[in-house]
Amino acid sequence: MSSGLTRRRGAGGGGEDAANAPSRTASSTNVRDNGPETSYEASENGHKIAFDPRDISESAERSKQPKLTLMEEVILLGLKDKQGYLSFWNDNISYALRGCIVIELAFRGRISMQKDPARRRFPLADRVIEVIDDTLTGEVLLDEALKLMKASEKMSVSSWIDLMSGETWNLMKIGYQLKQVRERLCKGLVDKGILRTEKRNFLLFDMATHPVVDGGAKEEIRRRVRNVLTQRTVVLPDSQFLPENLEFRYLRTIAMVCAAYAANVLENALSTLGHEARERAFTQTDELLAEYSQWPFGKKIGGQGIGANIPQLIGEEVTKGKDKELQVEVVAACLSVFTRLDSLL
Repeated sequence: MSSGLTRRRGAGGGGEDAANAPSRTASSTNVRDNGPETSYEASENGHKIAFDPRDISESAERSKQPKLTLMEEVILLGLKDKQGYLSFWNDNISYALRGCIVIELAFRGRISMQKDPARRRFPLADRVIEVIDDTLTGEVLLDEALKLMKASEKMSVSSWIDLMSGETWNLMKIGYQLKQVRERLCKGLVDKGILRTEKRNFLLFDMATHPVVDGGAKEEIRRRVRNVLTQRTVVLPDSQFLPENLEFRYLRTIAMVCAAYAANVLENALSTLGHEARERAFTQTDELLAEYSQWPFGKKIGGQGIGANIPQLIGEEVTKGKDKELQVEVVAACLSVFTRLDSLL
């Protein structure tokens, strides 16, 4: 089965993003964060202690979410463990990471498809999304994207991924590009104790690299990928990277696997498999991407005897989150963009 992706199985991520500084536009700076800037509480000695209420709400948000975002998991798969950088020959990862940002915002209940029955006349990727909750997440890239979406006119899933990737000829919208995404994700992983920062000399220039410190985090992601792509019965154990009480935990894992495939870094999770097992794993990924890039989901995967219980598990998750179907539809739309990633770049 072909999903529309050209199967390029080299390891690693891509070259540098186009610009060197975070994007700041009038559209994003006009948006106010939720809540008052400063609040005060009385201490035991009667003095007032200042605090930002957003810090409390962001801490509460983090406690409900896995330790790593989808973007961080994908980029971690692409990083060379000891060298601490991505492959210079991968052009797919930048676009895939922007798609992961949209997926992550949907999983966190910040955006959804616009509730308009007429949307079904359009392909998934061309359906309009809207912000349904502008509460900040505490993740810098997610919050930057959320502010842009809140301040802008409503646009489609594919339009947002294009604009955040800088794939536009419209100079009026060039400010929507999210810049230095890979470097900022790596710095976030440094803050979370997964990577460290070093300076490396590449003949003509010095470059910051980010070798892996916590090998257990990356190995957990690799195990999860192999679990989904090689086991007949998929069971995802509880961990800080995928808590047992996390909503849509199986669908989230499928989205991560498909995003890694689209970003051309999936091979790094399958390097320990033999040739035939790797071929079966890639075929299974093709089938997953084809199945979950449509809405509503069907039950067509598991033809090789791999992941036979996945349709049932995800069906149960969707049924349980019936009131969040418009958010799940955004996830499917992003995966549909991944299926034609090569033709978009």
